[in-house]
Amino acid sequence: MINTTINEFLNHTLPNLKIAVIGDIMLDRYIYGNVNRISPEAPVPINKVSQIKEVLGGAANVASNLANLDCYVYLGGIAGDDDHGSMLQQLLAHENIDGNGILYSKSHSTTTKMRVLGNRQQMMRLDFETVQTSSLEEEEQLIQWLSALCRQGIDGIVVSDYGKGVCTPSLLNRIWALAKEHSIITIVDPKGSDWSKYEGATCITPNVKELSEVVGYELENTNTMIVKGATSILGNLDISYMIVTRSAEGITVVSQEGKVWHNPATQQEVFDVSGAGDTVVAMMITALAGNLSLRLALHVANGAAGIVVSKVGTYPIHRKELQELWHDLQKDKLLHTSVYSWETMKELIDHWQAQGDTVVFTNGCFDILHKGHISYLQEAATLGDHLIIGLNSNQSVRRLKGETRPIVSENDRAAVLQALGCIDGVVIFNEDTPAELLAELRPNILVKGGDYEVEDVIGREFVEDVRILSFKKGYSTSSIINRIATLAKENKL
Repeated sequence: MINTTINEFLNHTLPNLKIAVIGDIMLDRYIYGNVNRISPEAPVPINKVSQIKEVLGGAANVASNLANLDCYVYLGGIAGDDDHGSMLQQLLAHENIDGNGILYSKSHSTTTKMRVLGNRQQMMRLDFETVQTSSLEEEEQLIQWLSALCRQGIDGIVVSDYGKGVCTPSLLNRIWALAKEHSIITIVDPKGSDWSKYEGATCITPNVKELSEVVGYELENTNTMIVKGATSILGNLDISYMIVTRSAEGITVVSQEGKVWHNPATQQEVFDVSGAGDTVVAMMITALAGNLSLRLALHVANGAAGIVVSKVGTYPIHRKELQELWHDLQKDKLLHTSVYSWETMKELIDHWQAQGDTVVFTNGCFDILHKGHISYLQEAATLGDHLIIGLNSNQSVRRLKGETRPIVSENDRAAVLQALGCIDGVVIFNEDTPAELLAELRPNILVKGGDYEVEDVIGREFVEDVRILSFKKGYSTSSIINRIATLAKENKL
């Protein structure tokens, strides 16, 4: 289920998304060198510079991530009419980012972060900036720009607040109103301890330190404490979701209704966390705008963050890298998955449900898998976050279908099902019906195919909901077997 949905998102959805980014725009400058000795003038290292590189930072880094995901990107904010502003324009043009929303002003300076690295380790950061609140005239120009984009049609809005003066309460209130008017998803990357100005956004994406600052005390980076802190804040704000980035602990999402999703970080060697939060923001806005479930959005965001922190410097994620990552994970899944025991599957279902996920269950013999089966399973998978298959054992099939069945053994049938990206697990049962298995697993939704009435479905008392799906006409295992038998009888095989 994960890889089929994500692959569709990566291959087809991303290139068609239109995202606007507004906020504090920066230029990141990196000075790379090697350190081999200490200066004779003072007890400081000597860095022999080998390279100087400029990249997009702040809100512009979010835009860079989106552009490298092949989205259509529109960037708005304020920069200085200076040399660093000129460099910013060149970088935006190189990455094919529409910067028509940027106001270049002689009364502002372009915020620049200069990082000095020696032997791949950051030694120092130099900040060139003047915090200056945007004027009412500048605010009006930004709103007019964004309003025009909303009328044209965009899929999401990112507000990237670094506390440099662009994201004033009055500007943000107008952004939330615009988004609501046009039914556009919004994500805000917050700054500071007053989050009242973010009320009205769809999602807010603090890290643990930022959340602690608002809560008023240092939060321990555990699931329990993060959920407690997030819940306490959401109770006072009109924001649908809080997405907390937790470094090595991954990402946690808490909804206004109290649902919780945890997704652990991928194991990577970390060289530089610069811009990793911007990558998560970019991935979450595209995932949600692309109609991925939150669970799948978290998988995508964590995968992207794992790639970014393994690089040196501010690094935007590329769509090709994500495609390769999910291809490798899918291949690894096919090599290492196996049929689950009832006990193990029960533990997995309990874990998923504790995260707020919906578990879908269906059962069958699935002897000689055909297009009708595939269509049915794909439709069932769309009803929740995880699809589990209860597979009739060889003995069970023989009792139900006759001594000549199954054609394909239970282990081989399970292996074929496991290879489908829409399925998260297979469990074999020996009984004639899945009633005992359902009583043990307790999934959320039970799916049956055919002309059943809900009250006739066996095991319905063990689930929250029963769904009846239609079988694709013209496909059945029996017809395939009969066709093969006819051809064999006519010596046409």
